[in-house]
This record gives sequence, structure tokens and C-alpha cells, in this order.
Amino acid sequence: MTSALPLLPHGPDGDPARRLAYGADYNPEQWPREVWREDVRLMREAGVNIVSVGIFSWARLQKAEDEWDFGWLDEVMDLLHAGGIAVDLGTATASPPPWLTAAHPEILPVTASGETVWPGARQHWRPTSPVFRRYALRLVRTLAERYKDHPALVAWHVNNELGCHNVYDFSDDAARAFRDWLRARYTTLDALNHAWGTAFWSQHYTEWEQILPPRLAASHPNPTQQLDFKRFSSDALKEHLRAERDLLREITPGVPVTTNFMVMGGTKGMDYADWAGEVDFVSNDHYVLPGPQDRDELSFSANLVSGIAGGRPWFLMEHSASAVNWQPVNVAKRPGELARDSLLHVAHGADAVCFFQWRQSAAGAEKYHSAMVPHAGQDSDLFRSVAALGRTLRTLAPVAGSEREPAPVGIVFDWDSWWASEQDSHPTSLLDYRREALDWYSALLSLGVRADVVTTTSDLGRYRVLIAPVLHVVPAALAKELTRYAENGGHLVTTYFSGIVDENDHAWLGGYPGALRDLLGIRVEEFGPLLDGDRVELEGAADGTLWTDRIDVTAPDVEVLARYRGGAYAGRPAITRRAVGPGSAAYVSTRLGADGLAGLLPRLLGPAGVAGELPEGAAGRVELTVRRDADSRYLFLVNRTDEDVPLAGLAGDLLVGTRDDAGTVVLSPRDVAVVRRPVG
Repeated sequence: MTSALPLLPHGPDGDPARRLAYGADYNPEQWPREVWREDVRLMREAGVNIVSVGIFSWARLQKAEDEWDFGWLDEVMDLLHAGGIAVDLGTATASPPPWLTAAHPEILPVTASGETVWPGARQHWRPTSPVFRRYALRLVRTLAERYKDHPALVAWHVNNELGCHNVYDFSDDAARAFRDWLRARYTTLDALNHAWGTAFWSQHYTEWEQILPPRLAASHPNPTQQLDFKRFSSDALKEHLRAERDLLREITPGVPVTTNFMVMGGTKGMDYADWAGEVDFVSNDHYVLPGPQDRDELSFSANLVSGIAGGRPWFLMEHSASAVNWQPVNVAKRPGELARDSLLHVAHGADAVCFFQWRQSAAGAEKYHSAMVPHAGQDSDLFRSVAALGRTLRTLAPVAGSEREPAPVGIVFDWDSWWASEQDSHPTSLLDYRREALDWYSALLSLGVRADVVTTTSDLGRYRVLIAPVLHVVPAALAKELTRYAENGGHLVTTYFSGIVDENDHAWLGGYPGALRDLLGIRVEEFGPLLDGDRVELEGAADGTLWTDRIDVTAPDVEVLARYRGGAYAGRPAITRRAVGPGSAAYVSTRLGADGLAGLLPRLLGPAGVAGELPEGAAGRVELTVRRDADSRYLFLVNRTDEDVPLAGLAGDLLVGTRDDAGTVVLSPRDVAVVRRPVG
């Protein structure tokens, strides 16, 4: 992966090349030609300088196996270029056309219970289908050859939201590909049988052809088989990404290639940390989910995208201008939220702000999904907000190209642990891996403490405090790395159900928390999960839910920070910390929630000298994120509340925001300010 985002061309208005990208998915095929010129005029009025085109156009571009129609796309590309608007051109492979699925129904996905996923929506294709791959690559080659020299083309957009609806396919194609993947991973059946623990339930395999995906079974499927199928399914989609990317690089070597990730909410089937190295720049789609931590989740996801991108700038390919159409109740955004949501992504490293979509559809499944130009048209508050954001992004042009400044705290997010910790036949089905990580993030936000969300492949040693919630899968090498981290002066914090299994989902023996037991200086013989709704009181901390552990202290240098007051483990340790040379390793054995963690965190952060950085009275009300380049630091200050928040003593050049007569920066409800300060 390179750090270079598409270089936007100079527009007719003389825009500098160093600027933030602004735009949307553009679907002109949904509209008559007379609308297209009006679209370009309105794009220029809104400050749009890039659009993604052709994402769902396969059926319009290729009307039959040997019948092509590029006239309309030629015209659109020319119109956009004449208007100074760059194009991120989609490969159009996301949804195969009806003629293809009618001729080749064998490309359709199959569910775990053997049902065929039929056409009528989108993404009705098998990631491992050689037939689909052949037709898709023919389309990609034809597009690349036709537009390789078009001046509007600045990036390629592979497929769209790979795996959104077809990540898990249980077809015969998938079974063959799964076996090939397993051969590459284990080499021999003996190694596979050991990894999968097939001595249990008489599952020993004697031929590769006996192995199937974890289809509908009489009871719980083999857990390592399930985990490997998740890994394989992510890899199968990654291989499709590579196939399109390699063809594009062959034909257009100077045009960067990306695909839009979906780091948001419950989208967990794709290991994006593993995918990041396959693209020339990281792109992401994000939609705010309903709930009390909705904006915290937005910040968390944007932060994680930055971690996946290695702190380098990335591209926000899609988010919503207002309401979406796929939630039970689709609430419109309030005044200021369009800009706040967008700029929060920029604060976490996005050098592009794009929406789904440019013009709200008049027909189809997403006609009630908001867009930059709503059904009400140009004369609307929504479009006026869109144009205002365009002006703000133009003001923030100096930020383009800067990287996110590392925070003092890192929160580890691990796909293997997410996948494995939530599988069936576990101590509880109520565990929510992502929610636990988000609780820690929300608690740090409430204290005004900056944190990065990182993966296990990141440089963990750069953080003074490293929080690894529910780090369930811990291979021996990672256990050694975390031990070295603490011995070198880092302060590790981990939680219940961490360190339990190795990379094969085999339990570490000798007592929990397994691979981390010696580092933490504790031993747990048996888990104590709580029933839904049950709570347990703690001395020295908030009440716990979900989980308890029967902890025995095994090292003399372990400090007990809190004990259980009631329940089966009354009087036993609930939260511990062990000094490890100049560092420490702490353990939290129950779910405290964001509020409870906010009360605990000062005791965990204190030994590392980590505290909030916000002006007095702003902690919990304002989020601070910092980007920097060689010359400047850019402080993004985001109002998390519906009230005015004054920020006194903020020296520097105010790029976005207002000061009162006393020089105090005043954040209006849901407002954002950006302050530039020189480095040093």
C-alpha cells in the first residue's frame, strides 16, 4: 500500500492540487441525459471535485455477452472532465447482469443450509466461482483498455463493498477452494487434523475431499473449522480484489487502485487489516448506527481505518448526507451533523469526504436513502449544507497529505479474536467483542484522552498504555511481544476472556488467562459468566455485568485494585495490576461499561503519566484529534454535545470555527473547530 491518494487535477477555477477530495457515488445511468449537465453545474457549485462512476453499471455497459454500450459513459466522463471533476472509475463487477446469471446460474452463492441466493438485489455471485471470475475480468479489461488514457480517470474502484452480502458462500466452488486454502495452510492432513482437534466427535479426515465448509450440521460445527472458514472467506474475497487489481495495474500502471472497506458496526467478515496492503490507498464506507454511542462508534471506526492505513491519509468513499433507508427507523440528521460527521472522519485521517450518493434515486431499493441532491432538489437545506461543507473542505486544503499524530494510548482490535470469541458453544453467547472495545474508547473520550485503534501488526511499542480488550486469540509470538512491551516500560491492560486460545483455537492449558497468565501474575480456574440482566458489585469500582472470574493471585507483585463485593466470588480480586519492571500488566475481569471504565481509567493511566489534553471543562464534551505534517499540527476539536462549549487558551491559527471577543474558541452544538499550530 502506498500513501498516495489520487492527485486531483487543476480545475477550471484554479484549485490547487493539494486539496481534500469531495464528492459522491454518481449514477448517471439512472437519469436522462438532460440531467447530466445540470449535475455537473451543481457539483461545481457544491465544491465537488471527484465522483465514483460506474459501480453498478454492468448491465448497461454489457447488454449481452458480445454486446457493449460505452457511449453514455464516454459522454459522462467527458462532461465531468470538462467541469474539472475527477473520476474514481468503478470496475462494475459488484452485481452481475441478468443475462449472465440466466446463462450461468452456477455463479450464484449458496447458504449454509443449501439454499441458492437468487438475483434481484445485488452481490449475487460466488467469490470462488471461476466462471464469474472469467466474465468479471473480461469486463475489467475492456473498461481499462477503453479509459486508460482518459484525463478524468484518477483512480480505479474495484467492485464495491466486497463481501457486504456474499462473504460466506457454501457452494461446491467454495468447498473446492476451501480445500485448496487448507492444503496451503497445513500442507498435510495430519497437521490439519491436529489443528482442528478432529479426535473429538470422530471427525478425523483421511482424504482432502472429505472436508467441507461448515454447512448446516446437527450440532455445533467444529470450532476451528468455523474459524478457518472465516479466514478463508476473507481471503477468497481478497483474491478477487487482487485479480482485478493486477489486471488494472497491467493496463494502467500509473492509476492507483482501491476498494471500499466497510469498517463500521457489525461488519466483521472481512479482515481489513490483512487487506490494506493490497490497495494503493485505503478507502472506507461508514454509516452511523442508531444507539447511545453512535458518534463514538463513528469516531472509533474512523480511528480504526487510520490504524489499518498505518496512520497515512485514507479515502472516505461513502457516508450519508442524512437518513439511510435500511434501519428499522431512518432518522434524518440534525443541523450541523452532516458537517460534524464528515469532519470527524477528516480528523482521523480522511483526505476525501464522499457520500452515497450524488442525486437521490427516484426508483429502486435505495430511493429513500439521502443524497447530496435530495428529492427536494437544489432549493433545500440539505443541499445548502452540502455546499457549505464544500467551502469548509476547501479552507482545510492545508491539511491534505498530513498524517494522524500518534496518541498516548492504543486500543488493540484483532479480527481473529473478534471471530473466535463470538463463536457458539462458549461460556456465554452475550459477549460483544466490538462493543467492549468501543466501551473503552468511549471512556477515554469522556476523559479527554486521545487513543488510537490499532491492530496486532501495528507498532505497539509506541504507546505508553496499550489496552487489549477480549484479546481472545493469543499465539505464542504475540504473548512474547506483549511481555516485552511491559518489560520495556509499557502499561498493558487486558480483560476477561483474553489469552484463552492459540491461533488454532486450542485452549492454553494450566489455567486462564492462558498465554497471558504469567505476565499478569494471576490464575483463573473457571469462568463465571453472568445471566443477562445480572450484576455484581465491586469494591473500588462500578458494578460489573456479563462476566466474572475466580481469580487467584500467583505473583507477589500483583496489586488488587478492586474486589468482588457480592456474588459467587465475593472477596476475590476483580481488577488487578502487576508491576513488570518499569511497566505493568493489568486485568479487568468483568464488563464495566463505558461509564464504569471512565471511573477506573485514571488509576490505570496514572502510572504511565497519561492524562487529558483538553482545556478545562471540555473533557467529555469535546473530542480532540491531531493531524500533523513537517511544519504544522492540526488540532480538530469536535463538539460531542448539543450545547455551546467554550475553549479558552487555544493558541494558533483558527482554520475553521469562531472566537469571541476575548479570543475564546466557542463550539456551537455539534460544531467543529480546527486550529493550526507550528511544529515544535
